[in-house]
Amino acid sequence: MKKVGIALLGLGVVGSGTYRILESKKQSIMRDYGVEIEVRHVLEKDLTKAQALGISLDKVSCDIKNVVNDPEIAIVAEFFGGIEPARSFLIAALEAGKSVVTSNKELFSKHWPELENAAAKTGAGIYFEASCGGGVPIIRALHESMQGNDVLEIKGIVNGTTNYILSNMSEKGSDYGDTLKEAQRLGYAEANPSADVDGFDSTYKLSILSSLAFRKRVPYTAIYREGISKVSKQDIKYGKEFGLTVKLLAISKNLNGRIEAHVYPAFIPDDHPLAKVSGAFNGIYVVGDNVGELMFYGKGAGDLPTGSAIVSDIVTAATREGHRRYPFILEAEAQDFNNDFNSEYFIRLIVKDETGVLSRITGILGSAGIGIDSMVQKEGADGQATVVLVTQKTSELTFKAALSSLETASCVQEIASVIRVEK
Repeated sequence: MKKVGIALLGLGVVGSGTYRILESKKQSIMRDYGVEIEVRHVLEKDLTKAQALGISLDKVSCDIKNVVNDPEIAIVAEFFGGIEPARSFLIAALEAGKSVVTSNKELFSKHWPELENAAAKTGAGIYFEASCGGGVPIIRALHESMQGNDVLEIKGIVNGTTNYILSNMSEKGSDYGDTLKEAQRLGYAEANPSADVDGFDSTYKLSILSSLAFRKRVPYTAIYREGISKVSKQDIKYGKEFGLTVKLLAISKNLNGRIEAHVYPAFIPDDHPLAKVSGAFNGIYVVGDNVGELMFYGKGAGDLPTGSAIVSDIVTAATREGHRRYPFILEAEAQDFNNDFNSEYFIRLIVKDETGVLSRITGILGSAGIGIDSMVQKEGADGQATVVLVTQKTSELTFKAALSSLETASCVQEIASVIRVEK
């Protein structure tokens, strides 16, 4: 029986969940994969966490040298989050020839080339299934099950916090602020929710997924990003009238070798598979040129779902003779990316309640070459009305120019909201 020593860096929510899975599945892993996984060391300041899990304290320290210098440790799993000290510790492990496993999407999206360089020099492996989608097995599917395809599109709900907020706003008709507070009370959102609600978390994940799918580096800095804080219950209500559901989407497309990558709130048709992804769940929709449409769905966070993906990577790393390399991640060219993407647009306008307003609005859009797919006018008060419309597909730059014209039109008092529409 092959015996493989591992180290756990941190015993937070996911680290503790991973340890519990390793212990509960120890015998079945030995039986099914012919390998015994032994936790030889843990880096953790809070000794009560180790004691609660039944870990002997002689295996616990705060010194990475105890991990790097142990020749019996072959795999290092990191649970710290953030950039430092996680980056320095993982680089040290790779330089010592130890494979690493991580769910740290921020670290991985920002420092993947550095990690790959260090791993390539020693032949160590880097494993990151849990970095995107928690327990959803999307990483291995993209780089081990799609060899017969060019991936054309990824469209995903990859942040459970924002999906919970938008789902509750839709189901209960509540305001964004009230729903965010409820998500914080329940533990779905952090006290400082910016990483989630402003789209940073989804951007890091899309960088990783797109790089794998298109076999070229897609830096997180090349991804257009918007958050959900401007989405209102009024927008959601009017969207429903058009048969649309709003989600924070991470979208990337490979169009003739040029990549479009965006994170933003978008309306999708009610019958799209992603529209049914509710609460804190994740859903990732992938289109291949030969396989067609694929849908991955499951829990995107949590101790055991994410720990499940971590354990999968640990077992994979422990049973492989050689590890996968990612040479395409080392370079990115600016000309590989297209920022003038095409979309349809949902617009909510507060206008003067007077004759001829609709014709002036359609005239402004029409002069820019933008057609209208759907439009309704709602009666208001105090001489105001609300006009809600969905445009036909147009380019981002063309739309922004038309929006500037609408802003200066005498009949328009306010552009209350603009949300893209993905069909």
